[in-house]
Amino acid sequence: MNIKTIKEFGLENIKPSVRYLKEMGKVIYDKEWFKNADKNLELYYMYRMVKEKNDFRYDITVIPPRMLGVEFVRTKGHHHSNSYGEIYVVLQGEGIYFMQKGDLQSISEVMAFKAKKGDIIIIPPYYTHITINPSNKTLITGNWVSKKCQSIYQDLEKTGGPCYFYTKMGWIKNKNYIQIPSINFKSPEKILPSNLSPYLEPKG
Repeated sequence: MNIKTIKEFGLENIKPSVRYLKEMGKVIYDKEWFKNADKNLELYYMYRMVKEKNDFRYDITVIPPRMLGVEFVRTKGHHHSNSYGEIYVVLQGEGIYFMQKGDLQSISEVMAFKAKKGDIIIIPPYYTHITINPSNKTLITGNWVSKKCQSIYQDLEKTGGPCYFYTKMGWIKNKNYIQIPSINFKSPEKILPSNLSPYLEPKG
């Protein structure tokens, strides 16, 4: 990310965590492309604890445009410990925010939000979620989440990725799942909730 962008979002003193291609091998669609690709390729950057508010932290993720073979670059994907939610804010560029609900193989609901700068995406509890950059510009997204929340990545590795992959050919189902419903395309929110607690604190 260039110096101007780093200064714009106040990231000068934060060292990002880097997601490398080698960490994505079990969850991407184009396994043939992956075999010969540079495994140390840097895919996206995660700036943690950019700011804090009560028990919540604000992170920023930067996803430059790239193709993973025929699949558009995306985050590895995770769900949360317990029943924590999360709120995303698009800061720059355009993205697709994909989420699925269900067990490791049988999915009960799939949603996708096409979002641009200023849009808000609320991740409910129990949804596995992924951020996709389908454009030729860098996607920068902020997120609010509880400091106590843990991200769980292992389940998607067991199923070879999400139940749908977004590729040059469009959406492709992951054959490792037993049951996959159609994608419910939804519109993002336009206003960040003034009280984050009902969305980010665990239920029950």
